[in-house]
This record gives sequence, structure tokens and C-alpha cells, in this order.
Amino acid sequence: MSLTSVRQLIAVVGMALLLAQPANAEITIEDSLGSQTFQDTPKRVVALNWALIEQALELDVIPVGASNPEAYNTWVAQPLAPKEVANIGTRAEPNLEKIAALKPDVILAGDRQRDLVDSLSTIAPVVLLENYSPDSSAGDNAIRHFRTLAKLFDKEALGESRLDSLQQHIAALKGQLQQHYGDTLPEVLPVRFGSDTSVYLYTEHSMSNWVLEQLGLPNARLLPYAAWGVTQKRLETLKDLEQAYVLYILPYPEEEDLKQSFLWKAMPFVRQNHVNSVDPVWSYGGAMSLKYMADVYVKSLLEIADQ
Repeated sequence: MSLTSVRQLIAVVGMALLLAQPANAEITIEDSLGSQTFQDTPKRVVALNWALIEQALELDVIPVGASNPEAYNTWVAQPLAPKEVANIGTRAEPNLEKIAALKPDVILAGDRQRDLVDSLSTIAPVVLLENYSPDSSAGDNAIRHFRTLAKLFDKEALGESRLDSLQQHIAALKGQLQQHYGDTLPEVLPVRFGSDTSVYLYTEHSMSNWVLEQLGLPNARLLPYAAWGVTQKRLETLKDLEQAYVLYILPYPEEEDLKQSFLWKAMPFVRQNHVNSVDPVWSYGGAMSLKYMADVYVKSLLEIADQ
């Protein structure tokens, strides 16, 4: 074979190999704005909502920038945001100049940032994922958004594996409750304290209520939808909870003062020892926050059962 023929053969083989390489497939997702198409998997991600920081990290995607990651690590904590995640300001007022300087491929925005979408879109494509709606559960929305981001970041196998683990874990926790409380599980009321005379109660469609439903725990005071899934009530409105188990979520700096108040001591659930604290957990997070919430609720209830 002549040298010219060899060169021609190499050229033909090279072209064939090039044509055989799969082209980058377009990625089309559905978010709160509608349908969006990306030509490539985004690599440089900015997250403006703590739930979305969590969602990205759970998919092994480390944002280049995020809203107040230090405070995220205090309040959400699971999983922790690495130190290299740049602080681009608060969730309510992100710094557009800092975001632009990071040269993101995509900006993840949540419920608080809808009015910023037009401004943010001048920097990079914006994916808006809103959790809270009077028509759907925040828990279901968080799971749907987790799948959306898994598709966007080419992490679908990992995402489904972690969602399968979530369902199996909650089923196992429900089994533990039934071992201690029997098939008829008690009514439960998770709360956060606003003060020693007021509490925040979780409403219909909240993430907390999604967790109770999955665990088979009746909500002792199911309230209609409210923004962010919570509504504030006076503590005295709980005085009729004769059989309910009340779980109050930490941190609450005035916890010891509360326990000494006459109003608290008079509550029927306190007199019956149907009350316990709950380890800190974020009630407004992503899909895996549902797992962490289920963990701490069940842990608290089992501590009551073992008293």
C-alpha cells in the first residue's frame, strides 16, 4: 500500500471515529417558569435559596456561589457547604455583581427570588424552583425539584438512588414507631417557639406535614395553607390537646425559662409527659431534609416512649 493510500485510510478512519462520538445532548427541564433547554450540563452553579444549596450538594454538585453559606451551615447543616462556596449576599438581596463575577452557567432561584428573575437572567440562565403552593405539598415539590436538578446536572441515577433510600428509610422509621406505639400511632404536633407564649405551627402542604403523613402520624392540629407552611399562634391555643404528643424543634434559647412558666406546666401534654424536644432540623429544605426531619421526629417520639 502506498504512503498516499495509508494517509487516505487514516483520514477515513479518523472521520468515522469523529462521527461516532455522541454529540452533547440537549437537556430540557421544567421549572416554575416553564420549559427550558440547556445545550450542555451546567458546571458553574450559583444557588440563591438554602433549599437549593442543599439539593445541589446532595447531588454532589458544589455551587461556586450561594446565599450566605455560613448561615446555611448553622441552620441547615446537612450537608455542610464547603468553605470554597463564595458568599453572594442574602437570600432576599443577592449581590448581582458578585454573582456575575463568578461567571455561572446557571443560577438556581427559589420562592423569594421570583421578582429578581429578569435581572438575574442578564447574567446567566435562571432555573426557578418554588416549593410553596396552596395546591401541592412542599414535600412533593421538593422531590420533584430534586429530580429536575438531577436531570439538569446529569445526576439522574444518583438522584433516584437517594430518593429510593429516602422512601426505604422512612418505611423503616414507621416500623420502629409501630413497635413502640402499636399499629394506631399517636397524634403529633411539631412546633417551633416564637417566644414563651407563641408557637409556629406547620400547616397543610408543609414539609413537616408531608413527613407526618409518610410516617403514619396524624397531625394533631392541621391548619389551612399558609406561606412557607407555617402560621403563628398563641401557646394557650394548645390547651385542648389532651392526647397529642408535642415535639418542639430546637434551638430555642429560652427553653429552660419556658419549662418553668405556669402556662407551660398547665398544658395537658406537659402534665402527661407527652412532650419532648427535637434536634435542630431545617423545615423548609430540599428532598433530603424530609429524611432528616423524619429522623429527628421519630427519635424524639421514641425517647418519650422509653421514659
